[in-house]
Amino acid sequence: MQPVFRKMQLNPAFRTDASEHLKIMTDEAVQYDLLYLKGIEYFNECEYFEAHEVWEELWTEYRGELRHFYQGLIQVAVALHHFGNGNIRGARKVYLSSRKYLQNYLPNCQGIDLETFLDQYECCFAEALASTEEFPEIEIDPELIPEIHLQPSQ
Repeated sequence: MQPVFRKMQLNPAFRTDASEHLKIMTDEAVQYDLLYLKGIEYFNECEYFEAHEVWEELWTEYRGELRHFYQGLIQVAVALHHFGNGNIRGARKVYLSSRKYLQNYLPNCQGIDLETFLDQYECCFAEALASTEEFPEIEIDPELIPEIHLQPSQ
């Protein structure tokens, strides 16, 4: 089964060259780690393996209060990667653990409205979660794939 992902239009504030980030990002966005922003870029392009890799690099070095938040994002990317590749059993397992990590950061964290994001994430996984089959053949609905959009600081 081929992964079913849509390509997203990227915000011009997200560039692949790190030096470009600082030139074009608003002061609001500069507060975020460049690896965090790069992971969001990959995530919104439905490049979940790459998002996972970038966020894992950030998570590996990070020792602060957001460590489990980053771990949750890594697992969201892994769950969507598995789902898109037809590994529903693995996707469900990682989906459940990712939510546990992110629940502790509700309602908002690092510019993400987590309540909205987790609702969208749940809708995306609804059919897979409802299935009682051990190895269901369910395809991800590209229209239900959640996206990450940073919110301005309050």
